Amino acid sequence: MSSPSISIVWFRQDLRLADNPALAAACARGGKILPVYILDDETPGSWRPGGASRWWLHESLSSLDRGLEVLGAKLCLRRGKAAEVIGALTKETGASAVFWNRCYEAHAIRRDTNLKANLRDQGIDAESFNANLLFEPWEIKNGQGGPYKVFTPFWKALLAGPAPATPEPPPASVDGLRSVAGDSLADWNLRPDKPDWAGGLRKQWTPGEQGAGQRLDAFLDEAAETYKTRRDQPAESGTSRLSPHLHWGEISPRQVWQTCQRAIATGSVREDAVMAFLRQLAWRDFSHVLIYHWPDFPEKSWKPEYDSFPWRDDEQAFTAWCRGRTGYPIVDAGMRELWHTGWMHNRVRMITASFLIKHLLIPWQRGEAWFWDTLVDADLANNAAGWQWVAGSGADASPYFRIFNPITQGEKFDPQGHYIRRWVPELSKLPNDFLNKPWDAPAEVLTAAGVTLGETYPLPMVDHKAARDRALAGYQEMKKQA
Repeated sequence: MSSPSISIVWFRQDLRLADNPALAAACARGGKILPVYILDDETPGSWRPGGASRWWLHESLSSLDRGLEVLGAKLCLRRGKAAEVIGALTKETGASAVFWNRCYEAHAIRRDTNLKANLRDQGIDAESFNANLLFEPWEIKNGQGGPYKVFTPFWKALLAGPAPATPEPPPASVDGLRSVAGDSLADWNLRPDKPDWAGGLRKQWTPGEQGAGQRLDAFLDEAAETYKTRRDQPAESGTSRLSPHLHWGEISPRQVWQTCQRAIATGSVREDAVMAFLRQLAWRDFSHVLIYHWPDFPEKSWKPEYDSFPWRDDEQAFTAWCRGRTGYPIVDAGMRELWHTGWMHNRVRMITASFLIKHLLIPWQRGEAWFWDTLVDADLANNAAGWQWVAGSGADASPYFRIFNPITQGEKFDPQGHYIRRWVPELSKLPNDFLNKPWDAPAEVLTAAGVTLGETYPLPMVDHKAARDRALAGYQEMKKQA
């Protein structure tokens, strides 16, 4: 028989104690609480967490468990199909309530909808909440009562409506149910072992709720004031780098919004600078609108005519792109930064994605999958929206004929070459005039810089002008077939 005094709180992408509606609901209900995290690699299919995400997850779960211990509870770890594990836990504990915060991927919605119905049929209270967006994907509607398909009107409607809900503080204590056995986090083998490629990640990041708060504070203290002018410069610390913390729910967008608004009110940062940053937070909400209303958005082009584009299957070219060996320094710098740190500057994400899609004609889904495996902030909605934006196939996308020139992009956004020299050190002694186009450097300049093209650094795998012409020809061919 179910006991009214036991509630299960199912943590997912909400690995925090503050502003956690599911945890707050369980505490308000009273009685014992079993916090649980389930490693479910079956339900998501190909969208189970990639390698970099698994490293982050290990660190974040460890942080969450420490935080729960301070409050009086312990995180129970289980592995398997989440719906089955939750069903088993309710029987094992006699819990009469299960609370969780919503996810918006198609597989998560199907699972959660069925689970909620099954639990309620058994007389178990099952409730879910919004914890990870400013607003639910169905809340901000266009004039016809449907979802926005263009971001700018969405952003204006968001600003014109009510402010996001006020975030709640963490509970003072959690009356934890500590008698339920769980897995050991170490046994999940989420950290890489042989080889251990996570050294750069450990040096770069501090996963967990405390690390998220520190990251936001540092951004407001050091970078927010110049965000509008420095955010496109990859060599600068001009962005918040909050994306992995937001993805894993170590900080809520409502907390970020409120903290930024407080900074504006106190005059510590200019309003226009902070609003440029909050606009990016709204883009994150917009991306979730897209995957909620178009569930196959991560797999299929939103504009179906892009399925007929003459894509190429070139494994050798794809591998060179992944490894940062394309012969275009700004592209290679970005791909190497990604591999070393699990993150890439957003401007460089656009450049590298454009190169894969429009210079190499490799489908955007392949790049999306690589980013999914290598990014610590691999978020299905954001990742898919970004790739479809660059490809031109998505909602409110960049037109296909906008093809980034990797030479001029490097010269414009890394004018002193600091970013390229950091991640492509074999070119570090080249003067700026040739750093983005080493093939144009005279032989004596290459020799003085210790560069031998084709040996110490690759020759360009494609010619920019020829690749651009080929991409535009493919675009015209696609339009004829549409």
